[in-house]
Amino acid sequence: MEWTREKRYLPYEKWDVKTLLELQSQAARSDYQLHYHIRPTSGLLNDPNGFSYYNGRWQVFYQAYPFGAVHGLKSWVHLTSSDLVHWENLGEAVYPDTPLDSHGAYSGSAKAIGDKLFLMYTGNVRDENWVRHSYQVGAWMDEEGKVTKLETPLINSPEHVTEHFRDPQILEHDGKYYAILGAQDKETKAGKISLYKADAVTGPWQDLGYVDLPDMGYMVECPNLVFVDGKPVFIFCPQGLDKKVTDYQNVYPNMYWVGESFDFETGHFETKQKAPINLDGGFDVYATQAFNAPDGYAYAISWVGLPDMTYPSDKEGWANCLSQVKRLALKHGRLLQKPVKAMKSLRGVEEDFTGDLAFDAGAQSELKLTIKQGQKGKLLLAADSEGKNCIKLSFKTGKHARLMVDRGECGQAVNPDYGTSRTVKLPDGEDLDLRIFVDHSLFEIFVNGGEEVITGRFFPQNGQTFVKMDSGVDYQAKTWRLKDM
Repeated sequence: MEWTREKRYLPYEKWDVKTLLELQSQAARSDYQLHYHIRPTSGLLNDPNGFSYYNGRWQVFYQAYPFGAVHGLKSWVHLTSSDLVHWENLGEAVYPDTPLDSHGAYSGSAKAIGDKLFLMYTGNVRDENWVRHSYQVGAWMDEEGKVTKLETPLINSPEHVTEHFRDPQILEHDGKYYAILGAQDKETKAGKISLYKADAVTGPWQDLGYVDLPDMGYMVECPNLVFVDGKPVFIFCPQGLDKKVTDYQNVYPNMYWVGESFDFETGHFETKQKAPINLDGGFDVYATQAFNAPDGYAYAISWVGLPDMTYPSDKEGWANCLSQVKRLALKHGRLLQKPVKAMKSLRGVEEDFTGDLAFDAGAQSELKLTIKQGQKGKLLLAADSEGKNCIKLSFKTGKHARLMVDRGECGQAVNPDYGTSRTVKLPDGEDLDLRIFVDHSLFEIFVNGGEEVITGRFFPQNGQTFVKMDSGVDYQAKTWRLKDM
């Protein structure tokens, strides 16, 4: 199919049911399909949105284009969960069906207010010359899942930004409402985070200017502010960031700043951090959304996919997934990201991998191991029976300790122009603890209790389900096959 502009922006009601059912069937039969992560029933899955707690359940939406693995006319798909692991898909909740979002319901957030959930998102509109106009749209969702949109924008784009002004996050502080948005300054063409304030969530909203963060490239997408162990943390996606500021290999990085304080009225952010830090040391994490939950913790979920990139599953008419949910904490001024406790509910029978050189872990599994200090070697994931096609984890736990993950020899290539390996530094002379999750075409590696996370897609051949450890390595390991969510 040739994806013309007219095809991508064809109204949903003009697509026939048979086409959608065929796409859903094709996605469900895919060998690469995810089984315990949120994935599209058909077409494209994009940014997580509206991550929140409401009506006694966890809520998340994802930006979707259900008719193909391309970026087209976006809607929001709604899911709920009782434990942040088992998600129920309730289908499309926000359609691009008003003059304020006629060309797509783009990213945004949600907050429980009274007995309803308030949604705030970017409405994408194109005029007859295909010039973009963005509106920050408000909507109420009731306990039955019915969404009612406000008829006027919450925020119109100010004169001092370009057309790139989007992805609002709603915050509440000292009885007032605040919103932060990604922006590009019109005069300098620099990436910024805009700050707004209102007495009521429906407005009027007052422009407080920009948050005073340092250089963030030419655009900031998906900014989030959360408080972790009492400290303000900005999580964001800077596009075009100079690699002299912070090294990264992905086309666009997902990063964070940990601060000492944040002034909601002036936008002043006090931090001891010298530069932004990569949120994920892997290949494919972007558009992370985080929020402070009623239980006192901050949680985060990410899009596992990247802008402007393609993946082998695109040929099957579906693309991308969401990461598992991670609970955030701080250690020595850096973020820890840990799997939520309910991930253990997916475990089947525990098996001991200690001392074995090879083990068939299955296509959806968890591996937990400790590698003693002072060693080096390789651990192979998703390997064939001969260990020739696999994901390679190369480790050193003595001096100059590090962990390198290479997916370059594991089936179909995945965006090799941006490198096939990623490396994270480790503490010298210490044991290495790894908790590794595999879900058919996704791996998530939690290093030393979440001090680093390495996430990536891979597209193996049939039979690549073995785990292999180099001989002579002193380690202990357990593994579980995991159930569907």
